[in-house]
Amino acid sequence: MALVIAGERSGVGKTTVTLTLLASLRRRDRLVQSFKVGPDYIDPMFHQHVTGRACRNLDPVLTSEAYVQQCFARHSQLSEYALVEGVMGLFDGVSSSVNSHTLREGVRVASRREAPMSFVKNKGQRTNDKGQITDFASTAHIARLLNLPVVLVIDCSRLSGSVAAIAHGYQSFDPRIKIAGVVLNRVGSDRHLSLLKDSLEPLQLPILGVLRRQDNITIPDRHLGLVPTAELPELNALIDRLADLGDTCFDWQRLLPLLKSEPLPSTDAINPVSPYSSFPVRIAVARDRAFNFYYQDNLDLLQQLGAKLVFWSPLEDAGIPKDVQGMYFGGGFPEVFAQQLAENSSARDAVKTAILKGMPTVAECGGLMYLCEQIIDFEGKSWSMAGVLPTSAVMGGRLTLGYRRAVALQDNLLVKANTTVYGHEFHRSHLTLTPTQPLFETSHYDCEENMGCEGWGLPANVHASYVHLHWGESGEIPQQFLKECLKVASLGTWI
Repeated sequence: MALVIAGERSGVGKTTVTLTLLASLRRRDRLVQSFKVGPDYIDPMFHQHVTGRACRNLDPVLTSEAYVQQCFARHSQLSEYALVEGVMGLFDGVSSSVNSHTLREGVRVASRREAPMSFVKNKGQRTNDKGQITDFASTAHIARLLNLPVVLVIDCSRLSGSVAAIAHGYQSFDPRIKIAGVVLNRVGSDRHLSLLKDSLEPLQLPILGVLRRQDNITIPDRHLGLVPTAELPELNALIDRLADLGDTCFDWQRLLPLLKSEPLPSTDAINPVSPYSSFPVRIAVARDRAFNFYYQDNLDLLQQLGAKLVFWSPLEDAGIPKDVQGMYFGGGFPEVFAQQLAENSSARDAVKTAILKGMPTVAECGGLMYLCEQIIDFEGKSWSMAGVLPTSAVMGGRLTLGYRRAVALQDNLLVKANTTVYGHEFHRSHLTLTPTQPLFETSHYDCEENMGCEGWGLPANVHASYVHLHWGESGEIPQQFLKECLKVASLGTWI
C-alpha cells in the first residue's frame, strides 16, 4: 500500500502537502520512498532533499504502463512508506489511442500504445469520439495502474460550503478511484474550518489534514517553476517549519496505515543488457546549479551498464574531468548563470576541444544551450558559451511545453534513423538558427500536429536536443551512447 497526493487542480498546494508529509516522516526517522507523476525535475529535487532518497518519475508517456508498475514495485519495497505526488488536477492527462505499442531493438517505435485489456474494458472508461483514453498519464491513471488510494488536496481559500460539491464530484467521477480522504489547505480561521467540516460531513469523507494559511512557508519560483534546491540556502529551515506543521496538521492515526509500503507481486523488470563493466567507460556528467535536470533512472542505467559517472561543474571547475570518454549535459538553468558560465572560459574551451576531437556528448535542453555560441538572456545581454553549435539560444516570454513524438531523421549518437521516441519539452528559449540536418521530426504526442524539425547531430558525436528523454524502457539509448564512448575508451583516452 502507498498513497497518492492529488489536487483538484494545479496550484492547490500538492507539493507543500507532500513535502510536509515527507518532512514529518523523516523527523520520525521513517524510511520513505517518494514518486512524482509526470515529466518533472524540480519537485523530485525537493523530495530527495527531504528523504535522502532519489525520487522516481512515474510517466507512461515517456516510458510505459508496465514500466510505471515495475518502477514503483522495485523502489517502494525498499522503504517503510511510499508516497506519490500527482500532477495538475487528478484527472488531467493527455489523450491516447487504445492500440498496442511494440519494442524494436529496445526502443519504442512509432505505433500507438495500449492500456492493459482489463483496464480498457472497464465499464465507464472515458474516451473521446476518436476512441482515445482522455486521462492517460494523469494522476488518476497512475492511481488505477498501481491500485493506490488517493488523498485529494483542496484549496479552501475562496470557498466554504462549495467544498462539498468539489469533494463529491471527485469522489463520484470515477468509481475505480478510491478517495481515502481530503486535505483542506489554506484554511483561514476556526470559523472557516467549522463551515468546511459541516459541509463535508454528509459525504462521510475523512478529513486527513488541515493546513492553515501560512505566510512563513513559501518556496520561491521563477520562469520554469520552483527555484531548485541548490539555490535555496534557507531550505533546511523551511523543511524544519514544514516538519513542525506536519506534526500537528495531519491525522496520523489514519494516514500511517495508508502510507505503509507492502511487498508487491514481483514483476519482470526491464534491465539493460551487454554491460561494459569489463572495460569501464567514464562519463563526465555536468551537475551544479546550472545543470541539474536528470532522471535518476537514466543515471542508474548508465551505471548498471558499467559506466563510471564523474560529476563536475561547468560553473566552478576549470575543465572537464580527466580520463573520460563521454559527456552528458542535462537541462537546467544556464540562462540564470550565463555570466558565470561565460566567465569560466577554460571549462568552455575544454568542452569544445573535447567535442571537436570526437568526444561523444549528449546535451538536453539547457545542455544544448551551453553548446551554442551564445545565450542571450531575458535582458538582451549576450554571453559566450562553448561555441560547438553555430547558433545562439535566445530567452523569451513564450513557453514551449508538452510531450513530443520524435522520429529520427538520420542515424545519430543515440538512435537509428526512423526510430520513434517519446519525450518532453519545457523551455522559454529558441535558437537563432535551425540545423540543416536535424535529428528529429517532432509532433504532439496526442495529436498529429507537426511541431517541425529540431535537434543537432553535427558534429556526428553530438546529440543536442530540446527534447528530454527518459531511457527507462529504451535501453538501446544508453547502450548506443556507451558503445560510442567505448570506441574512445579503446584508444586509451579521449585526448
